[in-house]
Amino acid sequence: MNLETKWLEDFVAVANTRSFSGSARQRHVTQPAFSRRIRSLEQAIGATLVDRSTTPVSLTPEGQLFLVTARNIVEQLNDSLAHLRGLAMDNEALDIVAAHSLALAFYPPWISRLQKGVGELPTRLVAMNVGDAIHVLREGNCDLMLAYHDPYATMQLDAEIFPSFSIGQVKMLPVSVPDATGGPKFSFDEEGAIPFLSYTQGAFLGRSVRMLLKNEPGRMRLKTVYETAMAEGLKGMALQGVGLAWIPDFCIRDELANGKLVRAAGDSWDIPLEIRLYRCSLVHKPGVEKLWRRMMKLPSDFLRA
Repeated sequence: MNLETKWLEDFVAVANTRSFSGSARQRHVTQPAFSRRIRSLEQAIGATLVDRSTTPVSLTPEGQLFLVTARNIVEQLNDSLAHLRGLAMDNEALDIVAAHSLALAFYPPWISRLQKGVGELPTRLVAMNVGDAIHVLREGNCDLMLAYHDPYATMQLDAEIFPSFSIGQVKMLPVSVPDATGGPKFSFDEEGAIPFLSYTQGAFLGRSVRMLLKNEPGRMRLKTVYETAMAEGLKGMALQGVGLAWIPDFCIRDELANGKLVRAAGDSWDIPLEIRLYRCSLVHKPGVEKLWRRMMKLPSDFLRA
């Protein structure tokens, strides 16, 4: 039998509240995710524990028998962990998921600045592609998501359920290594095909580049020679002189300053982006609520990196 401790805690919560929605709020997860966890517990045990046909829900005879065991296990485990950790729940780290480029280059200076306004803020950061990050946020398996704002609404996040703070304005710049004269080695000003370092089809930043190029005749000259989902991967290939790439400016500040990369086109080829911090309003974790209240009191310019 393969059981997860959180399933037992979920079951105890249902027994106490007799409500899936109330238990989900108590357990800091969305209701669909909570329901799936109860079903996983029932499948692992091989018995139906909750009678969903009644309002409020009730426990089946098997559920009533199993409740004693579940409570004992949960209480003993919590007592043991509290003794071992000796930590208050208020100091629990917040789980944050972020787009790869934001995790690597944006997050460190931004979180350092934020802590000056809200105080000590323990966090755990996991980098992943935007699609996976959205799924994790919707499932209630993270506390916060750091991502680029989608002006075309392809992310399909309801603003009321997933409120956000605007925390940065950046631009994606077309860049290339310099040639012998200091100008771009690859540029739209030159004739012929241009080797292009592209984001993969599903990458969020790739959609932004495609939207820019959609009505540009010059796009026909771009010949894709390399693809990756990560901006840092394109930056590495651009530095090797392989081709032209659009990269967020915060990723290449040092390279532009020391001349290792130069702009490959004028300002009209820049792509403005907004960065936002998202949460799920259906999840009421004390640490997230506390942070959100503190951030609401900060000036908007203080929140921005």
